[in-house]
Amino acid sequence: MVQIIQAQNIGFADLEKKFGLEISQDENFFSEWLEDVPVATNLDKQYLDRVKSNFLSLVKRPPILENAVKMVVLSPLLDLAGFYHEPFAIATEESVEITVEDAAEIIRGRIDVLVIQKQLWLLVIESKRASLSLLEAIPQALVYMLGSPNVDKPVFGFVTNGEDFQFIKLIKQDKPKYALSDKFTLSRRENELYKVLQILKKLSQVLT
Repeated sequence: MVQIIQAQNIGFADLEKKFGLEISQDENFFSEWLEDVPVATNLDKQYLDRVKSNFLSLVKRPPILENAVKMVVLSPLLDLAGFYHEPFAIATEESVEITVEDAAEIIRGRIDVLVIQKQLWLLVIESKRASLSLLEAIPQALVYMLGSPNVDKPVFGFVTNGEDFQFIKLIKQDKPKYALSDKFTLSRRENELYKVLQILKKLSQVLT
C-alpha cells in the first residue's frame, strides 16, 4: 500500500534517508548570494524602508496573516527584482508530488509562489506558524525543490515568514546537495531587505 506523506511533516533526517540529500561544506558551492550582487539603488532603498515600516506596523496587530506577508513584503521584493516581467512567469499554489525510490511512499504538498521554469521556489510560512524558525521550514522547501524537473541546472529557494529571510541552493546531479545563505532579518536596526533584494536581483540574472 502506498503511503502518502505531507511535505510539511518532512525533516532533514527524512531528506537524508529518503533522497540521500547532503549539505555541502564547499564554500564555493553557493557563491551566488555573495559575489557580484547588483547594487540596490537609492530608490530601491527608499521603497524598502517603507516596506520594512509597513511590516513593523503589521506586527503590532498580530496575528500576521500569510496573505499580508505576501502583499506587504514579498510582492514589493519580487517587483523590484524584476520577476513580474518577461522572461519570468509566476505560478502560485503549485501542487508537488515526489515518489520515493525503492519505497512505497509519495510526498505531497503545495508551495506558495513559484518563479520561472521551476528554478526558483519561494515559500511563505503560514501565518499561524509565523514565529517558526526558518530551519524548521527549509526541509519543506527542499522537498519542493527536489520535485523540480530540472536536473542539469541548480534550483534556488527563498524562505520567509515576513520577518526573516533565507536562500537555498540545490544541485541534483549525482547525489543531491544543498547549501544555505546567511539569515536576514527585519529585527535589526539596519534594513537587511537591501541585501535580500540584491540577492534576488542576482538570481534573476543567473536564471536568465
